[in-house]
Amino acid sequence: MRQSLARSVIALACAPLLALGALSGAHAQDTKEPHAHGDKEIQADVQRHRAMAAAHEAAAQCLQAGKGHEQCVKDLQAACKGLAIGKYCGMKHQH
Repeated sequence: MRQSLARSVIALACAPLLALGALSGAHAQDTKEPHAHGDKEIQADVQRHRAMAAAHEAAAQCLQAGKGHEQCVKDLQAACKGLAIGKYCGMKHQH
C-alpha cells in the first residue's frame, strides 16, 4: 500500500511537467512557417525592411539634429505607416 501511494504521489508530481512539455512541443510546431516564401514575397519583404531601415535612419538623424524625441517619433510613425506592426515601426527600446 505504501509503495502504491508513493507511485501515485510521484505520478501527480510529474503530470504538470509532462503537460508543460507537450504544450511547448505543440507551440514549437505552430510557430513554423506554413509554407516557404516565393521570390515575389521575398522581394516584397526586402523592400519593406529597406523602407523601415530608411525610416529609422531618418529618425536617428532627426534626434541627432536636436529636433526632440516627440517630433522624431511622429516623423517615424508617419514614415512607417503601413510598413510595420506597432507605433514604433517594428522596433521599441527603453528610455
